[in-house]
Amino acid sequence: MNILKSAAGDKRQVTGSGLSGKCLVTRHSSLVTCRGFTMIEIAISLAVIGIALVAIVGVLPLGMNVQKENREGTIINQDATVFIEAIRNGARGLDDLTNYVYAITNNWGEYVKGGLASSGANGYTYSSFYITPPYFPSLGARIYNGTNIIGLLSTPEFTDPISGAPSDKLAIFNGNYFSNHIVAYVRSISGPAVEKPPQDNQILQEDSFSYHIYCVNASVATDTNVFSLLLNQQAYSQRLAVNLHELRLTFLWPILPNGNVGSGRQTYRALVAGQIATNSSFGPMLYFYQPQSFAVSP
Repeated sequence: MNILKSAAGDKRQVTGSGLSGKCLVTRHSSLVTCRGFTMIEIAISLAVIGIALVAIVGVLPLGMNVQKENREGTIINQDATVFIEAIRNGARGLDDLTNYVYAITNNWGEYVKGGLASSGANGYTYSSFYITPPYFPSLGARIYNGTNIIGLLSTPEFTDPISGAPSDKLAIFNGNYFSNHIVAYVRSISGPAVEKPPQDNQILQEDSFSYHIYCVNASVATDTNVFSLLLNQQAYSQRLAVNLHELRLTFLWPILPNGNVGSGRQTYRALVAGQIATNSSFGPMLYFYQPQSFAVSP
């Protein structure tokens, strides 16, 4: 192939074997050549990117759920400390609790020697209450102050059907008592400040993190076989039941928009040495732990 003569600009006229005539070719100033991606290469790249994005998007909800569960668990731990200390010390005057505890219920059953005689449910809110006869303890105890809230949450698991006083093991063994199932409905004490008082937006309050507390104030477990043995063994068991109690608070969360409770569940336990006092002589039937104050039981 021979160059015949220069053409205009960077073009040259060439001739050679296999060429039917004169041709013009372009002279490039660089020896580097460029080539683009084929459609197959682009498709493979998009597939790889798509697989990576699907994996990332799939992990994000899992990470957000873990973060949410950790945050809720932290709030429950902090709130549990407040309630356990308040109940075990028989606290009065914690009126700030009225901003968080918005309802308390007691599903009770009256047991006699032959079994369950009657049952019902009591409910208490800030402004009202309802009592199912013949149950009379806590009559009229609206939760408009901290004293009534703690007094209701401290209701013993078993009470005397006549006086309302905490029942001992011997009375329970003979089948003559009230069984109390206390549940508190609570908006979290800890958490974002925007949800806390003096926030009075009803929508924001209802959307805040809420939970249920199942409160059990039970006498310490004892061997019921001693009731058939010596009298001094019975006396020891009765005194132990009156002066040592197990406080169990089971937190159930979160409260879902349909009113059901989610899968969160955590139980906190504490032993309280001392008797449970009651103001049964006047006003609503409320109960308060008296740490280090012991009763003599026959």
